[in-house]
Amino acid sequence: MARKSQARKARKNTTFDSQYLATIVNDAKAISEGPRRKKWTVHDIKAIQPKTETQTEFFQSYFYGNNVVASGFPGTGKTYISMWLALQSVFSAEQKQDRLVIVRSAVASREIGFLPGTKEEKMEPFELPYKDIVADLIGKGNAYEDMRDAGKIEFMPTSYLRGLTWDNAVVIVDEIQNMSWMEIHTVMTRLGKNSRIIVCGDISQNDLAGKRLEETGMGNFLRVAEYMKSFDIVHFTKHDVVRSGFTRDWILAKEELCL
Repeated sequence: MARKSQARKARKNTTFDSQYLATIVNDAKAISEGPRRKKWTVHDIKAIQPKTETQTEFFQSYFYGNNVVASGFPGTGKTYISMWLALQSVFSAEQKQDRLVIVRSAVASREIGFLPGTKEEKMEPFELPYKDIVADLIGKGNAYEDMRDAGKIEFMPTSYLRGLTWDNAVVIVDEIQNMSWMEIHTVMTRLGKNSRIIVCGDISQNDLAGKRLEETGMGNFLRVAEYMKSFDIVHFTKHDVVRSGFTRDWILAKEELCL
């Protein structure tokens, strides 16, 4: 008992260098994630196949060279497929696009001003879905960070778009239902030469509903997109929900009850 007591007392009196400990943890994480990379090809991206007829339409529209609007139900793979298609272009030697620009909803970008930290730290929570998708598509936990540091991926909240031009890029505009008409106009007029755009949105998830002096511009956007030959609009319905288990049951039950 005396030896155990002395051992506990020794551990209690021991001081750890937190910086040294953090270094050990970070080194272990780096080893598990593998060496950092600066170059990728389409062969590094996981192969996927469309699971519904609407997803097939999405694939075909993009590969035929059109800009695409993916509109409709949550859980249908709109953002996931958009990221896969965009990375296919960015890492293809035959395509002119060499980077992916992700533009996130205006509501989220306005809210980051109230969070502590730098601009990058404020944006980090809104980048998480895309980090997870890239990690899954590449099979490496820090793939998003590697691509961002290599200039292959850029995340942009709508607050910082004026004066920019995106040349040679695939632009994904996500959650467009949370953008005002003027913000959507600003995004659309940033596209430069050799660039393509994929737009994702679901009007039922409109975070601007009920806000004073603000309303979604998605309706106006769809009217303009339908008028343009360079846009294909792909509508996802409840039959395209590909998430399994509880999430799928919840989405379908919510729809059946009109809630």
